[in-house]
Amino acid sequence: MDLLRNLPYEELGFAKIDLHRSLRQGLPEVIFCPGKTAKQVVEIAHRLKQHHELVLASRATPELAAAVLPQLQGAIYNELGRMLIFGPLPQPDDSVPAVAIVTAGTADLPVAEEAAVILQSTAIPLVQVTDVGVAGIHRLLGNLELLQSAAVTIVVAGMDGALPSVVGGLLDSPVIAVPTSIGYGASFQGLAALLTMLNSCAAGLTVVNIDNGFGAAVAATKIISSIMSAQRRPPARERDNRYSSPGAP
Repeated sequence: MDLLRNLPYEELGFAKIDLHRSLRQGLPEVIFCPGKTAKQVVEIAHRLKQHHELVLASRATPELAAAVLPQLQGAIYNELGRMLIFGPLPQPDDSVPAVAIVTAGTADLPVAEEAAVILQSTAIPLVQVTDVGVAGIHRLLGNLELLQSAAVTIVVAGMDGALPSVVGGLLDSPVIAVPTSIGYGASFQGLAALLTMLNSCAAGLTVVNIDNGFGAAVAATKIISSIMSAQRRPPARERDNRYSSPGAP
């Protein structure tokens, strides 16, 4: 009875841990570190680890990581992606369609790495193409065949935010655009890139919030999950026949 009572979520006083999120959404709850103390992060991580082999915490500063890691045995810190990884990352599943992550510049890598860790946690294979912004478009075109092999593409760009429109105009698969806060004063910490992406003339471009590599990766996992579910689902005619009465045409 205690187990059943605690299954939906666990009450910690300062947090309510969502233990059913992986059942509902396909991905366990990820700890968002900003605003939390090291003690809170550690306690949430330990409770989640009782139910999941892998626990992730996003946007962890080096200072927070230094305070947390000694209390989470076996955990590591991905400094570039600002992610705490508590448990083993699975090997990529080659039977699953790949997701490509494209960055306009090297400065966009932290946001791209956040997305990469989330995708790695689900065993989705990755294709990564870095520093192919529109200032040298030949760099992107030289990797076009590689991008065409992916089922979903995440494009991370700051400054003018033009790269997702170019990629979206070249691919027939879903493209998810991530504006970053990289740029000079008039970029307004990523607002200019966000508006460019929202006003893209490449039809069907999906846009997430500024620096939200996590949100882009979750969206990509749901698209991949839908693809895999559709492949496993029997054709409509076979499904209809299951419910046909004996002798029915």
